[in-house]
Amino acid sequence: MNGTISNKLVLAGVSLLIVVGACAPADRVDPGAQAAMATITTDDLVKHVLVLGSDEFEGRFPGTPGEQKTLEYLQAEAERIGLQPGAGDGWFQEVQLVSITADPGMTLNFFGPEGTNEYAYGTEFMAWTTRVVEQVEVDDSELIFVGYGTVAPEYGWNDYEGLDVSGKTVVMLVNDPGFATQDPALFNGRSMTYYGRWTYKYEEAARQGAAAALIIHDTEPAAYGWATVEGSWSGPQLNMVSEDNNMGRVKVEGWLQLEVAREVFAMAGLDLDELSQQASQGNFNAVPMGVTASTAIRNTVERSTSHNVLGILPGGERPDEYVIYMGHWDHLGMNPALEGDQIFNGAADNASGTAALLELAEAFASLETRPKRSIVFWWTTAEEQGLLGSAYYAANPIYPLEKTAGAINIDGLNIYGPMRDIYVIGYGNSELDEYLIEFAEWQDREVKPDAEAEKGYFYRSDHFPLAKMGVPALYTDVGDDHVEHGEAWTQQRKDEWTARQYHQPSDEYSEDWDLTGAVDDLHLWFLVGYKLANESTFPNWNEGTEFKAIRDAMMGGTD
Repeated sequence: MNGTISNKLVLAGVSLLIVVGACAPADRVDPGAQAAMATITTDDLVKHVLVLGSDEFEGRFPGTPGEQKTLEYLQAEAERIGLQPGAGDGWFQEVQLVSITADPGMTLNFFGPEGTNEYAYGTEFMAWTTRVVEQVEVDDSELIFVGYGTVAPEYGWNDYEGLDVSGKTVVMLVNDPGFATQDPALFNGRSMTYYGRWTYKYEEAARQGAAAALIIHDTEPAAYGWATVEGSWSGPQLNMVSEDNNMGRVKVEGWLQLEVAREVFAMAGLDLDELSQQASQGNFNAVPMGVTASTAIRNTVERSTSHNVLGILPGGERPDEYVIYMGHWDHLGMNPALEGDQIFNGAADNASGTAALLELAEAFASLETRPKRSIVFWWTTAEEQGLLGSAYYAANPIYPLEKTAGAINIDGLNIYGPMRDIYVIGYGNSELDEYLIEFAEWQDREVKPDAEAEKGYFYRSDHFPLAKMGVPALYTDVGDDHVEHGEAWTQQRKDEWTARQYHQPSDEYSEDWDLTGAVDDLHLWFLVGYKLANESTFPNWNEGTEFKAIRDAMMGGTD
């Protein structure tokens, strides 16, 4: 799970029944599917987690011996199961990465009508570049406040309308106008859209031709404090490398600490709070600030190659149409500076999800009748570094996206036992929700919307790069209502895990894990994919989502 951008819960998906079909008509799921699901066991999940999450695998960081051991294990298991190589002429899709480490000695200077303000890296601002260069400079660049920095045609919103920001520094707010106003009719109300994510805001600034892009940090709409900003964007930053060495990105991306932003606006004779309120209204016009900015960033650049792992089970009737199961194999590696345990084993995050894909592959491979569509099992790299492996595939797909019916993302398993409910992250976005609801009812479970939709978790895991390209994706999260212990017990356990194990060396397999609920989840995910692989329709995004127009254009206006 992507610890660089959030403190999100690590677990994905839950269900109720240990005995498949105990509370539903037997004809809801055909006997062949039930027999295949019976191959999924807690013992097999534990076996895989113990290997992948062992010290020997050194925390599975991309480009290290831990990656090589992971690749060898996944290839051997995929071959044993009976998958075919799924990355063209082999099992691995190369992903070129670059590590860029900014010199923390930089400062950020603002020049106003009455003087100069200088700010310190880390405590007052964070800045970096994704351009693959040893140094970038922004010199005396004019600041323009562009509100939320959003161009959202489906919401009739364009903060850049009639504006030329070439060579200038855009300053913007985090999250969406709907979060600020709590107006359910504005964007998605309190629920974040992709336009609220920092990734989008930097991308849009580059499309607009800006020299630099600065986001004003505010804890509540960002969903994390300044310490997360400082920790996440300092030190080595892994990125993909485009053909132009990422020169299409803005020179400088960064965050401003909230009080620093207030001071900079005051230099211009402007009130940040007043302008922020105006920016949440549909008639807002960008404001040239009469202040300029300068900074220089010196970098240490190192290149490396990592790998997505893909296996495929060819379809029996329409092998040129695809259903994707995906989950990231990578974690955080090792930190020699730590005392004691230095290995971030990542047993739950995401050795468990990696194991789940192997179990699903074995289940599908055991079917006597091959599904009509091909099933792709895709273990992604560099999720923890910003969804890089999935982003690379989305930009360089091995299987045509217009022929991809949908994707199911597994980012961690339920380690607490059987549940009565299941959360859908991004509930209401796509027609895949209906597939899940059908089989959750068969398991006598309740499907619930994401309880923290304002934090934008839908945009923070590996399915999202596919969603950006138009492919419908399903991503679930652990429920609260434990069959035996109820909601309060579950929430306490989740909170304890997040506080003590999340992105810590202590994320190791424990005998107190109860994976019976994880097996239930795997049954549910299997059934969604099984139905999707045997039908002829292509699910779509629902009206009003950011991705429907992309999917419609991709599919030529057909469903």
